[in-house]
Amino acid sequence: MSFDITVSGDARDAVERVVPQLVSDLVASRITAQDATLWGPAAEDEASRRLGWTEAVVVSEGLVDDILALREHLHAMGVDNIVLGGMGGSSLAPEVITRTAGVPLTVLDATDPSQVAAALTHRLASTAVVISSKSGSTVETDSQKRVYEQAFRDAGIDPVDRIVVVTDPDSPLDRSARADGYRVFNADPNVGGRYSALTAFGLVPSGLAGVDIAALLDEASSIAGRLAVDHEENPGLILGAVMAGTRPLRDKLAIVPDGTYIVGFADWAEQLIAESTGKEGKGILPIVLGPDAPEVVSPADDVQVVRLVESARETREVVEGEVEISGTLGAQLLVWEYATAVAGRLLGINPFDQPDVESAKVATRGLLDERPEPSAPAFTVDSIEVRAGGIALDGVETLEAAVDRLLASVPGSGYVAVQAYLNRLAHPALEELRDRIAARTKRPTTFGWGPRFLHSTGQYHKGGPANGVFLQIVAGGGDDLAIPGRPFTFGELLRAQAAGDASVLEDHGMPVLTLTLRDVDAGVAVLLDTIR
Repeated sequence: MSFDITVSGDARDAVERVVPQLVSDLVASRITAQDATLWGPAAEDEASRRLGWTEAVVVSEGLVDDILALREHLHAMGVDNIVLGGMGGSSLAPEVITRTAGVPLTVLDATDPSQVAAALTHRLASTAVVISSKSGSTVETDSQKRVYEQAFRDAGIDPVDRIVVVTDPDSPLDRSARADGYRVFNADPNVGGRYSALTAFGLVPSGLAGVDIAALLDEASSIAGRLAVDHEENPGLILGAVMAGTRPLRDKLAIVPDGTYIVGFADWAEQLIAESTGKEGKGILPIVLGPDAPEVVSPADDVQVVRLVESARETREVVEGEVEISGTLGAQLLVWEYATAVAGRLLGINPFDQPDVESAKVATRGLLDERPEPSAPAFTVDSIEVRAGGIALDGVETLEAAVDRLLASVPGSGYVAVQAYLNRLAHPALEELRDRIAARTKRPTTFGWGPRFLHSTGQYHKGGPANGVFLQIVAGGGDDLAIPGRPFTFGELLRAQAAGDASVLEDHGMPVLTLTLRDVDAGVAVLLDTIR
């Protein structure tokens, strides 16, 4: 399949105005040559250690045989159920790769006790676990590793036979895993997590699950030559101009699957774009939408709609103002990585750091250390405790009125972020809140499952334009699950992550409404009935 991108309206104007300058500045070839000076002096040090993804296709070809050999070895042991313990870039790429291929992979990017427990009890005897962490110190991934080690031992299975580690060379996880005898795949340390789709982080879990990873790399290789050339038809330059070159800037990017065979691509692109561009009060906010949802946001002059289609439209014109893109998954992954790097240059920011992600982690660690009692709720209704920061709930006594108060505070150029710290497999209907709230407010609305979004859009929330309002939904009851060797449980970790993020958002002056569901199933039903 060829790769095509068709632009119209403001996007076409941006391409015609911006791309010739990008060509003149040799941006495409300089990215490919790993020229760290493209994003200015302040970004040069970081960029010099983060451009390895431009050669990931070639480097990763050497991994394929080892991954396939391990898959055959596991199959010979009767192991055919692959679980991935990872967060952010370590989980989002394998999820879109395996879903698109129709290959089962349990993605455990969660600390919800019920979600972790469900994964632990599913076919443990035939399970292998990929523990994936670039830094080697991610608290969620460490917790997942600990609980699976204990589960395997309790079942009489040696964890060394069932756990595979993916991490950077000489990370804490690399050193400890090798010392314990685990099989380790090292990734290129010169690739940031969100740009790692075509490295070991994307390929090991996908390949072990059964994806034809050689074909995926071939798809990316087919577009690599076009991306390296300084030419006005370069799709990476065109898409970068669409993202960050419109005047005035359309800084909300609605990504819509509209006939594409790729499943869940926008969830991966969401992290890549939001975490790369959301800083210094700037950024592009990706909005993950279904085929019919854009009608509630497309009239807004700060929203750019991008449709992912099966092939170039030959029978009709592209809807004025929209962009259509078609291409294979491997090609799409590489094009969007290039485009995001280009967008960072146009915005004048460093697209390779994530300075505000750490703030929520620090707040979480503080809460886990101190274990303060939660503040008293403003009120409780239907077993839902209502708390607020950054907005007053004076005179508010109902859940509906509290939500209305929050939504009324959305700025004219702002957005709503729904954050659900719940079991995403048990409560998928909650994602309906995204379209319902967008329809009510006529403003772009995102939906994130916690804590996974903290490794994704969390950077944009704190580092991007301070015009968001936040609806937190947190589990306050139910069974908990211990983390072996840790003084806190999965439930305590999850609640600390939610509270830590809320405190950082409030410190940035943004409104947060937190709904704690003492009875999760009943609370979800009440919430869906309230927000229509």
